[in-house]
Amino acid sequence: MTSDTLDRTEKTHTDQTITFRIPDATDGSDVYKLISRCQPLDTNSMYCNLLQCSHFAQTAVAAEMNGELVGFVSGYRLPQQPDTLFVWQVAVDKKARGQGLAVRMLNELLQRHRHAVNHLHTSITPGNEASWNTFRRLANNLGAPLNISTLFDKEQHFKQAHDSEMLVHIGPFTYFTQE
Repeated sequence: MTSDTLDRTEKTHTDQTITFRIPDATDGSDVYKLISRCQPLDTNSMYCNLLQCSHFAQTAVAAEMNGELVGFVSGYRLPQQPDTLFVWQVAVDKKARGQGLAVRMLNELLQRHRHAVNHLHTSITPGNEASWNTFRRLANNLGAPLNISTLFDKEQHFKQAHDSEMLVHIGPFTYFTQE
């Protein structure tokens, strides 16, 4: 790749304005379509995405570029551990990749809960390198340890129908950085 190509790519990325906002129920259908395009993410029912955008809107982030949904993070605070945010899914549209959008959305969400949350949990299948890279980068940015254990086992919990889900625990952390 020539430096001219890199310069155009960087300009394209920096010329695009991405806005973050709290989703609402009208985003549910667009979230469903976005997640469907973001393999290897598991698709949920559209009803589930509607609930994520309404009942769990405060623990979700919608990212738009030119009025189009290009990113979404869903999560919730653990009822028995209210200082812990569980991130359910992170979806980034192909057209918005390579800009650190996943980490930027996670930072946006953590900033929103900065006075109440100092641990983050998520689950990742062993082969999902994009997610592993995102959460390793986030832990590094937060200056927080990242610990891994099995959350749901392929054989015991999924009866061979799904890969194991590894629990990723980042924290404790006391400060946040913006990408």
